[in-house]
Amino acid sequence: MKITNTALIEDLIARTKENLNQAERFNHLSVEVLNWKENAEKWSILECLEHLNRYGDFYLPEIDRQIKKDKRLADKQLFRSGWLGNYFAESMLPKEKLNTMKTFKSMNPAGSNLNKTVLSNFIQQQKTMLDLLDRARPINLTKTKTGITISKLIRLRLGDTFRVVIYHNERHMLQAFKVLGKQGAVLHNHPTN
Repeated sequence: MKITNTALIEDLIARTKENLNQAERFNHLSVEVLNWKENAEKWSILECLEHLNRYGDFYLPEIDRQIKKDKRLADKQLFRSGWLGNYFAESMLPKEKLNTMKTFKSMNPAGSNLNKTVLSNFIQQQKTMLDLLDRARPINLTKTKTGITISKLIRLRLGDTFRVVIYHNERHMLQAFKVLGKQGAVLHNHPTN
């Protein structure tokens, strides 16, 4: 993938703002609605967001460190994705039928006791991401690299890391809205007396 730094950052800002707006809509729901799940194997809305918070807890400080550390300016303002980073990013993009992925135990929030603090944290993380994207405008998104959660040996290009994290957020926001839709369908089909 080749894209100008500006076009990539603007696309990622738009996606992040949409994730932020959707999370703010969830804030109007009760904790009971936010914790509802179809069955024990599925995640609730808050579990979807807690999963994202756990990844954000790693990636946001890592991105911040690399932006502060690497002052190489973007040459020709063009971002070139790496093959591995592009693969990870593309696999995170939401699709019509989401392919399920195994979640690392440390990133799996299933069974956690969750409240609206999860939403507040996610909203704050999206605001932090918007700040990082803005600060990354002059940075070389191809040459600046970040660590990743699955291995200390693998480093991704900063542009790919942004894509992976933000596409992953989109993926699970879609999952959260599907949970809300299923909950509405269940309540509609089984009205209380």
